[in-house]
Amino acid sequence: MARFTDRVILITGAGSGLGRQTAIQVAKEGARLALVDLSEEGLEATKAEVLEHAPEAQILLATADVAQQSDTQAYVKATMDAYGRIDGFFNNAGIEGRQNLTENFTAEEFDRVVSINLRGVFLGMEAVLAIMREQGSGYIVNTASVGGIRGVGNQSGYAASKHGVVGLTRNSAVEYGQYGIRINAIAPGAIWTAMVEGSMKQIDPEDPRGAAEEFIQANPTKRYGEAYEVASAVAFLLSDDASYINAAVIPIDGGQSAKY
Repeated sequence: MARFTDRVILITGAGSGLGRQTAIQVAKEGARLALVDLSEEGLEATKAEVLEHAPEAQILLATADVAQQSDTQAYVKATMDAYGRIDGFFNNAGIEGRQNLTENFTAEEFDRVVSINLRGVFLGMEAVLAIMREQGSGYIVNTASVGGIRGVGNQSGYAASKHGVVGLTRNSAVEYGQYGIRINAIAPGAIWTAMVEGSMKQIDPEDPRGAAEEFIQANPTKRYGEAYEVASAVAFLLSDDASYINAAVIPIDGGQSAKY
């Protein structure tokens, strides 16, 4: 099955984790890729992995800070210059930030996290939606989090930004459905990525793996999710298989967010 043959898929946060695995997944199904990340090294590593799985893949790399409007406009322009269209946008770049009680979180850290996780998502949508509206088609998947649909504690900036992503997704989906554009969000839970590993190191610097095992016991599946499991869901939402799914927020968390 090649759901993305000749389609252009733009992915931010493509230098690692969910972005990298999604790039691999859609490239295997024929996508032409535009990959964006702050880390040039991460992008090169992703490109190498993609080519292992899809040797004929067309890949554009763009180093950018998604919180900067000029960088966003530049990566979108580079994509259009290279391919002439954008069929799917995985608006994925984000950070967790330092963990702390709200009173100790600091305004500086709050602004830093929100600027990347929420402002960055908005800037990407602002630029890409104009293109998709002119095309009369397009799929957008924003990365929210279970921290965007419930409280998690010690993550004021992260929770606020991801709740914002959920609101932005739903609002824009209502606006743009009439133009042949579908906008959805994913809400990953405990997916074993470098970001989650870093979170466990914040909880217990001496034994992050032990902290991870304790943390996951609250999950109905008693395990972490894998990045490829999220990538499969994202690929579905970016494909015509999801043509009547709009304004949805899909938890990918083993059922943890459903627990009382």
